[in-house]
Amino acid sequence: MKKYIFLDFNGTIIDDVDLCLDLLNQILENQKKEKVSKERYKDIFTFPVQKYYELAGVDFSLNSFTELADWFIKTYQPLSMKCGLFPDSINTFAELKRRGYHLVILSASEKNNLLEQCQNYQIIPYFDAILGIDNIHAAGKVNLALEYMKNENISGDDILFVGDTLHDLEVAKAMHAKCMLVSCGHQSKQVLEKGNVPILTSVNDLLQILVD
Repeated sequence: MKKYIFLDFNGTIIDDVDLCLDLLNQILENQKKEKVSKERYKDIFTFPVQKYYELAGVDFSLNSFTELADWFIKTYQPLSMKCGLFPDSINTFAELKRRGYHLVILSASEKNNLLEQCQNYQIIPYFDAILGIDNIHAAGKVNLALEYMKNENISGDDILFVGDTLHDLEVAKAMHAKCMLVSCGHQSKQVLEKGNVPILTSVNDLLQILVD
């Protein structure tokens, strides 16, 4: 039986929390709204993204969500090339592959942007597939996963999905896959605990949990 690990990208592989917080606060500052702290950000971050913007205090009567999403991606993409991966990520990917796991990135990022990031960080060789969506509005992750599973003839029993948000848990449930969440990403440990699944400090913890 093939063993698959599906990994979310933002906040799970790439350490982009500070960048996303900074861009959110630029939006709030431009609207003359109060900025949010990192702690507050990790408590309110959610999907759909529009909802978390509202919780942060963004006023869509001043700027439409589409306008802000376009600005965010255009600003985020080049800056994300300097965020860096979480420490020891590449060593972890290499060791998981050595142990016989098939690795797949499953992201709500636009697929061309995602591929550009993966190429920049030189991680493409570690993954069997890199799955991103065909728009910039962070929707449609479940369908991506289910289509890939159908094409590869694999079931949820073969998959562990690791992400950094409760939305990733929802995706895992739709895949009928096992799920673990990392607390180093976009949602706080207190938020993640609501999911009642194992919480890791980072993807690196998998090396102690999974056996050959």
